[in-house]
Amino acid sequence: MVTPAQRQQAQSFLGNVYQNLMTSVGNIFPERFKKGFQAGVELMSPEAQRELVDEGGERILSSISNYSTFAPRFKKELAETKGITFRETPQEFLGAYSARLLTDIGTDSTRHLYWRYNHPMAIADAVVEKVAGPVYKQLNPTQKATIGLAVGAPTAASLGVFDLTNPGELFRPKGFAQTYSELGEEDRRKTSQPGLELFERMFLGRQGRPLKYETAKQDIPDLTPERYDQYMKGFYQDKGITGLGLIKFTPENLQGEPEARIVGFPIGLQSVGALTGGTLGLQQGLKSQTIIKQRGNQTLTEIAPGGTRKTAALTLAGSLAGALLGNLTNKAIASVQNNPEKLPSTMEYQQNM
Repeated sequence: MVTPAQRQQAQSFLGNVYQNLMTSVGNIFPERFKKGFQAGVELMSPEAQRELVDEGGERILSSISNYSTFAPRFKKELAETKGITFRETPQEFLGAYSARLLTDIGTDSTRHLYWRYNHPMAIADAVVEKVAGPVYKQLNPTQKATIGLAVGAPTAASLGVFDLTNPGELFRPKGFAQTYSELGEEDRRKTSQPGLELFERMFLGRQGRPLKYETAKQDIPDLTPERYDQYMKGFYQDKGITGLGLIKFTPENLQGEPEARIVGFPIGLQSVGALTGGTLGLQQGLKSQTIIKQRGNQTLTEIAPGGTRKTAALTLAGSLAGALLGNLTNKAIASVQNNPEKLPSTMEYQQNM
């Protein structure tokens, strides 16, 4: 919980920064720019953020999600409350966004968003909470954890970051090397640091780097040189839809299945199916286990006794069903991709090298 001292410190920091900068801005920039800058400051002031509350219901400042330059809400509020738009008032608009950018940099707002959502499982958690609705938010932490595991465990196991069928090599996924294999080791499926290896794979969600072709083919017998080369090109060179390599897609991973990568972490149809099925199961479970009570003029909703276990069971069933459907779809796609009639001849492959 944010303490009053922390709130006061944040307000004092922003106040001092803005006071000093407004003096500097006033001496350098045009009047319209200063007007926009001041409008941006006002929109980010504590008084303008009434919707932000802490666990005790008290209003707080948020440097994590509300000062990002890329937040669409800021642009919308500029137009609605200040009448400032890029088309109609470009100088004011530039001034407002200068204030926003300054605050963003000073409070690490955009970087906090990246740090918070830099893994598919973190994004999945946010999706589940958003879709589940207000009843889910009212559950206590243990109830949330019970239900969250029902969708989170199958989704995490389906990402391809670890392989539960390979405990002998610390759940190393097929086709990928151990991170801590010995320097110069010919077979990088062995590790010299089992503790760190397990920690990175199971807690940090790191998959590792692809093995060389000859070793990867021992893991994946139907792996072809063409598929391997295309995957390696995408893995190391493709910059994705953002041009920064943050989000990219390949129709064939090493197993011949479609795969997206979000900030370097894999996500395929099986994990998408697990998340979708689990979320649908969660929605249905909460809907069937929610009790509506009338207390005076207030209508309250809460989960029924034993409803957490039943909701978790429905969530798990949906997640497993979704993962199974995704897995079958992957196998069907891989089967088509690996059809000998679809593969290039040796001469065609050599010509494309």
